[in-house]
Amino acid sequence: MSVAERGDPIRIGVRELRGNLGDYLRQVRLGARFVIVSRGEPVAELGAPSQASEEFKPRQGGLLKGQIWIADDFDEWPEGFVEAMEDGPIEPAP
Repeated sequence: MSVAERGDPIRIGVRELRGNLGDYLRQVRLGARFVIVSRGEPVAELGAPSQASEEFKPRQGGLLKGQIWIADDFDEWPEGFVEAMEDGPIEPAP
């Protein structure tokens, strides 16, 4: 399997892609583009993401620091809750 030259995408079948995914991803890193076909019909494209894409930038941690808090009684069960769960099914009020 050789690296696809830049230009028109190369058509590959789903089985071929499944069996050689690592090889195809290496080719994509080198600039190749592929059209994945299933039963002769194009179903997806495989290529590098655009450089301008914001969604692929790493997230920055700590952006909400100091804005989120957990109540001191967060882990406490309401009075009677455990007993109600252990006593069997809860019936709706008539």
